[in-house]
Amino acid sequence: MSDGTATTTTDLDVRLEKHRVELTGYCYRMLGSSFEAEDAVQDTMVRAWRSYDKFEGRSSLRSWLYRIATNVCLDMLTAGNKRARPMDLTESTPLAQAALSPRPDHTWLEPAPDTRVLPTTDDPAEAAVAKESVRLAFMAALQQLPPKQRAVLILREVLAWKASEAAELLGTSVASVNSALQRARATLAEQRQPGADAAVSDPLDEEQRKLLDRYVAAFEGYDMTALTELLHEDAIMTMPPFDLWLTGAGDITGFMTTMGAPCAGSRLVPVEVNGLPGFAQYKPDPEAGGFTPWAVQVLEISGGRITGFHCFLDTKRWFPLFGLPLHLEAEADEVEQGV
Repeated sequence: MSDGTATTTTDLDVRLEKHRVELTGYCYRMLGSSFEAEDAVQDTMVRAWRSYDKFEGRSSLRSWLYRIATNVCLDMLTAGNKRARPMDLTESTPLAQAALSPRPDHTWLEPAPDTRVLPTTDDPAEAAVAKESVRLAFMAALQQLPPKQRAVLILREVLAWKASEAAELLGTSVASVNSALQRARATLAEQRQPGADAAVSDPLDEEQRKLLDRYVAAFEGYDMTALTELLHEDAIMTMPPFDLWLTGAGDITGFMTTMGAPCAGSRLVPVEVNGLPGFAQYKPDPEAGGFTPWAVQVLEISGGRITGFHCFLDTKRWFPLFGLPLHLEAEADEVEQGV
């Protein structure tokens, strides 16, 4: 390989990498899976690299990459699998009947670190739209749409593409794009998703920061009275990969003091996930000491209360994705106190 070819290859790699985060966000919205989105983008990059000599520049490099990514996602969605949340699949279970029944990984809508799916922008309005479009409720609504409607809605309403641009990307007409968008909007309007009322400021306002501080204190202290005061009366708790979900502060705190009792004494580390506040939960490790990963928590907030409390338990997958350690050492004062 000549120096000139090496330089061209390096330049192309740099140009492609500039689009990785936004493409990952797009594929994540399409697929509902963090890991499948990463795979789809990697496939997109490989295809683009291999076929770049055929890229004639009739569209921008960005548009060309989105066309490739869309085709990759549509191919992946031909199996018809729609990822879901527990409340999309079953009725709420009373605490007295609670049982932990897992379902396969491909069943579930997955969490995503903000840094992997939300490109940086100086436009506050653009940033707000991007965050809202990866929140769990909106992601669950997207999963109800046929794949091409899903693509049209994301391109038009999230990424603000013109109808003509979306039509060119999808190889269809403007009329077809407008019709698909109208049908997608109608479907979303009919299906009210739990969590759709989540109202989180960007950045968090003072009231929300105080609410989260109180939540951390209540959870780490396993103070159910304090936690009850923070939960909305219709708050929802989910725990994928289990299909169980609970409604109401009484059943949530009741579960935490019975089946969830080993979580007492946990530590919470803040994470930015799905455009919402969240925490990595580490519970005490009685064998090795310190704390071991237990869940990535995603919180939905509305009206000064926590309305959604979603715990993703497959920590061997999630913690590395978020760049989180797989063990926390106990602090000196905790060791002295035998915590």
